[in-house]
Amino acid sequence: MASPAAPARVAIPDDKDMLRAAVELTRDISTARPAIYWTDMLVSAAVGYTALAATILADRPAIAVPCGVIAALALYRAMLFIHELTHIHRDALPGFRTAWNVLVGIPLLTPSLMYEGVHQLHHARTRYGTADDPEYLPLALMKPWSLPLFLVTAILLPPALLVRSAVLVPLGAVIPPLRKLVWERLSSLSINPGFRRRPPEGAAKRMVFWQELGASVWAITLVAASFTYGWRPLLIAMGVVSVAAVLNQLRTLVAHLWENEGEAMTVTAQYLDSVNVPPPGPVPALWAPVGLRYHALHHLLPSMPYHSLAEAHRRLSAHLGTDGTYVKANHPGLFALVGKIARSTMRVG
Repeated sequence: MASPAAPARVAIPDDKDMLRAAVELTRDISTARPAIYWTDMLVSAAVGYTALAATILADRPAIAVPCGVIAALALYRAMLFIHELTHIHRDALPGFRTAWNVLVGIPLLTPSLMYEGVHQLHHARTRYGTADDPEYLPLALMKPWSLPLFLVTAILLPPALLVRSAVLVPLGAVIPPLRKLVWERLSSLSINPGFRRRPPEGAAKRMVFWQELGASVWAITLVAASFTYGWRPLLIAMGVVSVAAVLNQLRTLVAHLWENEGEAMTVTAQYLDSVNVPPPGPVPALWAPVGLRYHALHHLLPSMPYHSLAEAHRRLSAHLGTDGTYVKANHPGLFALVGKIARSTMRVG
């Protein structure tokens, strides 16, 4: 039986009209546009690294702090292209995956292997919201202390990634049980502590090898350079990345309503358990960039490129009106969503 704190979402039937409209009204905007992807990713990375360098070199907090904020926001945006990499067809943007890993994924110690092959499970029809979903926990039905703990753990992500790539992965190359543990438990950007990742197969093995090698070489270089020249630059950089990680964790916290207790759900139920934060207001584009302010719509159309989601939302809103299922996934903003989930945990607690 579902908790009294949550609606029985598993019993929600599919809204066939909405699902059909989502496909039929957006066919002409479903192709990824390389110019947008490349420009957005490269500019975000360039701004992020430039601002990070300014943060490290600044000798006054009045300069360092705003530069650090800019660096965190820009690198956060650049990093979130890892989400697009899991959904776009491998032939859609030639060279983009490699370029992103070289410029963003490996320098931030989050190569795309940590999301590819994992995030797709979150979108699997029979896995979403179940114990087999690596990206789902019934957070709204947990104890009140679980939410602050969920956010605070993100602060530890940068040092954890550094230890993983500089120490654990190299040791795992010669200690098979450690290699198995690192792959199963420490090689995915997931929030479900019960998730165990399966070994890579086929072409994925080669991708994993080169990405792990690149991340380990980079991590060891960072540690060696810090021992030689001082730890200040690395600590500042890790602080900036921690800000981005907390922001991403906050976005994750409000990406869904987290009200499912483990049962398989219809596509419509999954949609209603997810969140859109549509315009007006530009602020959501900062904390949910690269189209993630339309997260519920993304669950209807997972392969829709991020630059088309705003137009897809406009079309569906106009076609389906204000009384149907579609508008029920729209929410006013970050603080309202955090408050909703927090109140739900209070009732459970």
